[in-house]
Amino acid sequence: MSYVNRLCTRQQREITDADKKRLTTVFALCDVDKDGYLSREDLKMAVIMLFGYKPSKSETNMLIGPDSQFQGVTLDRFVMLVAGKLSEEDPYLKTRQIFNAFDAHQRGFLRIEDFQAAFCRVAPRLPERTAVEAFRQADHDSDGHLSFKDFEAVVNYGRANI
Repeated sequence: MSYVNRLCTRQQREITDADKKRLTTVFALCDVDKDGYLSREDLKMAVIMLFGYKPSKSETNMLIGPDSQFQGVTLDRFVMLVAGKLSEEDPYLKTRQIFNAFDAHQRGFLRIEDFQAAFCRVAPRLPERTAVEAFRQADHDSDGHLSFKDFEAVVNYGRANI
């Protein structure tokens, strides 16, 4: 499906079992105290993990709600809060944005140098060999270029196996 067709036919998608598993996993990872609740800071970390940005104070307050006796966000409430936002997310467009961010020279493909530079910006403490290994895994035809199709296949595999 072309980019234009995706935009024209974009609807909220159903939350899948994989989405629910992902939300449950993120909740468990962010529930630092392991008490079954996400604190304000835990909730911020969960939003970062799911959507790639730190929510503002007002967005966090909106997620928490008007309850002055805030004890934390339960798993059920967390799923309810983020499911709508997650359902609006278009995985293809998100993958395309990431690919374009990696493709700093706008060549339409990635070289190992692009991959290493992106990994260095995103995870500066990650060993360089990790970026090289990830690139080699994704470069199915071993031509030293990573097409969007190859990149998308790896990202989709990762999403399905989180």
